[in-house]
Amino acid sequence: MHKFPARHLALGSLVCLAAFGAQAQSNVKVYGLLDMSFGSSKAVGSTVSQTSVDSGKMTTSYYGLAGSEDLGGGLSAQFKVEGFLRADTGEQGRNNTDPQFARAANIGLSHKDYGSLTMGRAANALYVTLLKFNAFGDSYGYSPTIRHYFGAGQAAVTGDNGWSDSVSYSSPTFSGFNFGAAWASSENASGGQSNGHNWNVNASYAQGPWAAALVVHDVQKDGTAAVQDTHTTHVSGSYDFGVAKVFLQYGKVENDTTSNDRKLTDLSVRVPAGKGAVIVAWGKNDPDTGAERKTTSFGYTYPLSKQTDLYAVGMHDKLTGSSSGYSYSAGMRLRF
Repeated sequence: MHKFPARHLALGSLVCLAAFGAQAQSNVKVYGLLDMSFGSSKAVGSTVSQTSVDSGKMTTSYYGLAGSEDLGGGLSAQFKVEGFLRADTGEQGRNNTDPQFARAANIGLSHKDYGSLTMGRAANALYVTLLKFNAFGDSYGYSPTIRHYFGAGQAAVTGDNGWSDSVSYSSPTFSGFNFGAAWASSENASGGQSNGHNWNVNASYAQGPWAAALVVHDVQKDGTAAVQDTHTTHVSGSYDFGVAKVFLQYGKVENDTTSNDRKLTDLSVRVPAGKGAVIVAWGKNDPDTGAERKTTSFGYTYPLSKQTDLYAVGMHDKLTGSSSGYSYSAGMRLRF
């Protein structure tokens, strides 16, 4: 008899519960996104290129289940569980160490007049702000912003884009203004090593063509592992001219462990072109000591429907003192 891993059994149970919940109440939904592409890449400093079929170059593939219960008087209870997957191989997670629901696993209360309070694992405010204020969104494959702040091998910020063991608050929007705060508890790492805790505060404004945001973000732990302590101050802005939407971001990441601070600058633009859009982005990751990194990305996205789009993108990556890297992909995203 074949033995099935517990995580696969849990996933199967989740799908069954989702189907039952969807019949029992209309405010429970199953959703997700699949992103697949074909392309080639060469890492900075390498002489070898690789052609591959990839999952998640523009948006990391994921699935989720979310719902809410109306408690009356403008108050509701909410929950969300979301997991990443690698659609090219069918494996769970962004990598082999990801937990089942690495994207989100939380519950909370929300009130139309007083805001939302959430407990569990959730994306942190810095990551959400970064993806909102750049033309490539949350693309780990092609957004200079996301790559420079959180990308493997070049991240200025320590810790994951989602915080476990967290409590977060988000206010209602008042005349375009919104604010929030989050805290992730200090818990023991494997081997008994103690972590610090994480916290952030954020504020944003969006009215008409203008939008802006400020985030202060402090990391001393990452899940069950101790990490380098980093403190980030980040500002973002955008303006929609109609013929083009321009995004600008600037951040300073202070590394209290290594004392090697970084300044990060990102500029991008989205230009409507036919039914689709041309997207261009440039970013610089400038450390106090060590090599400076500059990344330029460009591409075109074309919607086939509200749920499905095609894309063709390319990137040039340069690290001072090393040979340049590059990447290009043609792919498809489908939301469900």
